[in-house]
Amino acid sequence: MDEEIADEISENTAQQEVATPSEELSIESLVDQLSKERDEFKDMALRVQAEFENYRKRSAVQQIDEVDRNTGRLVEGLLAVLDACEAAVAHDLNGVEPILSSLLLTLNKQGLEVLELLDTVFDPSLAEAVVHEPSDTENSETIVTEVLRTGYRWKGRVLRAAMVKVKG
Repeated sequence: MDEEIADEISENTAQQEVATPSEELSIESLVDQLSKERDEFKDMALRVQAEFENYRKRSAVQQIDEVDRNTGRLVEGLLAVLDACEAAVAHDLNGVEPILSSLLLTLNKQGLEVLELLDTVFDPSLAEAVVHEPSDTENSETIVTEVLRTGYRWKGRVLRAAMVKVKG
């Protein structure tokens, strides 16, 4: 009886070891199919990863821009204070000049630039000409002869155009 069982086991094992050609094809096609699916999922994961990285970069840039805009609005609100300080300095009020200097220094560190336009060629993107004088010479350039209200640039963008007197 033990011999019959051993023979039966060996027959079953032999049958399992020898695969038919149709079974080999189905295994190969299954492996191919699984490889294709794996490649598709890998590509999908790489695309999602790249999209997330782009989103992260775009969000960081948008956040920096938003902070700059909000800070620019704050600085724009302080322009009235700067104008008042400049007027006080022009009228020789004591003690105002250090405050103006300190305020300008602090704002300069954050990105505020004073537009220095006196004796330069008039640029309408930086200043508004409110007083015109005829030129003494035949020079075709219009020159800024006096700054009536200071102009400012915030991080490369004109925050407030200057009001100037021009000649030419």
